Amino acid sequence: MEKKTILVVDDEKSIRLLCHEVLGEEGYHVIMAGDGREAIRKVEQERPDLVILDIQMARMDGMEALPIILRKGRNIPVILYTGYTQYQEDFMSWAADAYVVKSSDLSKLKETVHRLCAGR
Repeated sequence: MEKKTILVVDDEKSIRLLCHEVLGEEGYHVIMAGDGREAIRKVEQERPDLVILDIQMARMDGMEALPIILRKGRNIPVILYTGYTQYQEDFMSWAADAYVVKSSDLSKLKETVHRLCAGR
């Protein structure tokens, strides 16, 4: 089975590195971006199998980047990964395949990644 590529987009380096380590241990190839603009470039260049997208970031946030990523990377599942629950009510977030609230326990994120990658 070929390794699935996951793009982790977060402005906090510690979160990117934690996801890189945890998802790498699960057998995924993990690439990273620090904001929405960089994420759009990576989607164009690297064609990831899944995107984990933070919402609140400088330069371009996740809600701005989401529709562009969905247009450029048709059929790429997107997980909104945020510390804020209020965005769940935002109709823009409904375009994402999943909404996971950040926590020190990454089991929900890992389970969501597995489920969305298996469905492809």
